[in-house]
Amino acid sequence: MRRHPSMVPAGVWRHTAGCGTVGSRERLPGMETDLLYLRDAYLAEVDAEVIDVDPDTRRLALDRTVFYPTGGGQPHDTGTLADHPVVDVRKEGGLVWHTVGGEAPLPGRGATVHGTLDWDRRHQLMRTHSALHVLCGVIWNRWGVPVTGGNMEPLSARMDFEFDPLPEGFKEEVERLVADEIAADRPIEVSFLPRDTALDDADLIRTKVNLIPESVREIRVVDIVGCDKQADGGTHVRSTGEVGGVRVVKTESKGKGNKRLRIEVIDAR
Repeated sequence: MRRHPSMVPAGVWRHTAGCGTVGSRERLPGMETDLLYLRDAYLAEVDAEVIDVDPDTRRLALDRTVFYPTGGGQPHDTGTLADHPVVDVRKEGGLVWHTVGGEAPLPGRGATVHGTLDWDRRHQLMRTHSALHVLCGVIWNRWGVPVTGGNMEPLSARMDFEFDPLPEGFKEEVERLVADEIAADRPIEVSFLPRDTALDDADLIRTKVNLIPESVREIRVVDIVGCDKQADGGTHVRSTGEVGGVRVVKTESKGKGNKRLRIEVIDAR
């Protein structure tokens, strides 16, 4: 595995590599894909073992992956896997399935394959996701209003909030508050908490941690120190300064008590 050389974070987590091989259509009990991006979003490459193949849809399941699967409002990563272009990534149960393009034959079960992210796209998504958390934090800290939904693409996103109506001068004020948090270069820390501990955390209660299925016993927490804390499974930069800048492009009304903000993430000036 290799991190992107210009983005090596301080303090690296260790990873345990996964499982054995399977034959026919059988899987070993408890077979899961090790989600390396959860602990280190800066891993840009991986060597992994193919643990299942769906030739009809050109999908490969791996014992470990750096590719983020679509979920939580964040789109999937792209890149290459065994020299095939990765065109979709989805998590089904414990397995992450990588759909690849082209017509060349697929590697079989038990094969070792090399995967490489489209790093520019991944890093844009990391910047965008962290920008949305900064936005959530400043709106809660200033107005006490929670987020109700969101979605993102590289360097653009939308978020919905329980405003009714938007405050006077909102666009200019929220841009200034977000810029202040970015300029503060706050560290963004990832931790894993026992479910019971997370359910007692007031910041996580605010972001509806209780809605996470009870089967999830360990909660991943993304903490923009001093700004925002959320249960979250996405990829993030290591500090707010890496976001760059944020501009509110448009505000929309989506009904009573629900206002939508559209933002773009820009390079630092």
